[in-house]
Amino acid sequence: AQSRAFSETADFRPIATPQPGDWLAEHHERGQSFERFQRSSPNQPDNARQTIYVQPLGATEGAPLDALTRFTADYFQLPVKTLPTLSLEALRVTERDNDGVRQLLAPELLTRLAERLPDDAYCLIGVTMTDLYPDPEWNFVFGYASLSERVGVHSLARYDPAFYGRDVSAPVRDALVLERGAKVMAHELGHMFGMQHCVYYDCVMNGSNHLDESDDKPMHLCPLCLRKLQASVGFDPGARYQRLGARYEALGLSRDAEWARRRAAFVTTGDASAAP
Repeated sequence: AQSRAFSETADFRPIATPQPGDWLAEHHERGQSFERFQRSSPNQPDNARQTIYVQPLGATEGAPLDALTRFTADYFQLPVKTLPTLSLEALRVTERDNDGVRQLLAPELLTRLAERLPDDAYCLIGVTMTDLYPDPEWNFVFGYASLSERVGVHSLARYDPAFYGRDVSAPVRDALVLERGAKVMAHELGHMFGMQHCVYYDCVMNGSNHLDESDDKPMHLCPLCLRKLQASVGFDPGARYQRLGARYEALGLSRDAEWARRRAAFVTTGDASAAP
């Protein structure tokens, strides 16, 4: 079953040629094979450190924290706990005004979060509704994580249509923030398991320079990145897909639910008709 989980099928599309403004058009990345991943000696959960902690940062009204926590537990097959909210003022992080948008310096946030890493934590990820920037030369960043220090942060600010002055209904807004937030949560946590950006397939680990590029990438890990995560966590890929199918359905992500159930059937039974 594991070999089927990591094999190429039509469920996974090779990554398309980047268009001007896309991540790979502006960032040369050589790619991370499974062998390179192993040689990097990535962090791995163990009996003493296996919990993923979610740290709300500042006011988080409108952030689907409970849904993201449940999603994360099924996606990574590890325990997940949410910590009490930390005020941004208490963290004393450098910030700036970027054309009227308040932004926090992401690398400093990681330093502050690393100081608060619980003893039983595999990793800790901050979630904020405040925009982020990684460097004075950059306009913004959706998320930021360390491949080695087991900390990361992501912002939901730009996932709300209101950020761009768009007026949409509350259900549409909530669905967009949840789907986009789940993708960036999976992406930044993937970095904390030692995974670099994927340059081989359409994959949640693809880099993204802008919102359209983020929206275009899938929720799932490609076969190569799934193999990396499985090597670190040790889950049953078929059972993981089954749980994800149920979780996606509960979250209203019906297209992802159908995809995950199809993958579960193929990985578990080898039924070729389960894969298109």
